[in-house]
Amino acid sequence: MKKKPLLTIAGISLLVFLVWQLPYFGIIQYPLLLLGTWFHEMGHGLTALLLGGKFYYLEIYENGGGVAYSSVSSSYLNYNIARAFTAAGGLLGPAITGAILITSARNKVTSKIALWVLIVIMVVSLCLWIHKLLALIVLSVFVAILFFVGILRIRNLEVFTLLFLGTQCALSTYMQIGYLFTKQFERNGKIHYSDTQMIAAHLPGTYWMWGICILLTSAFLLYKSYTFYLRQK
Repeated sequence: MKKKPLLTIAGISLLVFLVWQLPYFGIIQYPLLLLGTWFHEMGHGLTALLLGGKFYYLEIYENGGGVAYSSVSSSYLNYNIARAFTAAGGLLGPAITGAILITSARNKVTSKIALWVLIVIMVVSLCLWIHKLLALIVLSVFVAILFFVGILRIRNLEVFTLLFLGTQCALSTYMQIGYLFTKQFERNGKIHYSDTQMIAAHLPGTYWMWGICILLTSAFLLYKSYTFYLRQK
């Protein structure tokens, strides 16, 4: 195992932790919070599409919350399974995306592919699925930043960007750990089920059991992506 990649991973992990824990980074925390919400809601929507359903649009609110409007009535899977998978997609989508970004940073070619695929997905999302002005502005800024990183073709900058975003995505599950173990919540005076409760409503088990499963899966994905990145070439 090379010392430099290990220090890079440790440094970026520490940076992500400090960004979210220290009050001095509020100006950075807020756009990253909204980006994390985008990854979460896109996880719901894209899962619905992959299952043969429909993804209508998503909303991101000023408080960092969000919702994805989708349907799985036309899915090729059993309705209950499709609904459960779609709910899980929002929770595991960021962790899966984070693992892909981290592992792709190990190679020049895969780094470029991952970076530009992410840019394309963001642009498609802007064009098709985002209607709220705040989300349009914030995601457009991230697209501009990633585009700038892509055209500069500076290897270290690409690696840092992918590892930072990947770690941010992978750890986002732990940053919303309270939501994982919440059965329901109130929004605009209405009671809504959490994603883990939606899984439990359509599959055997309880919301807290599925919350534990999501946490363990996210931890496994983060561990495997880090070990792959640190593996000797």
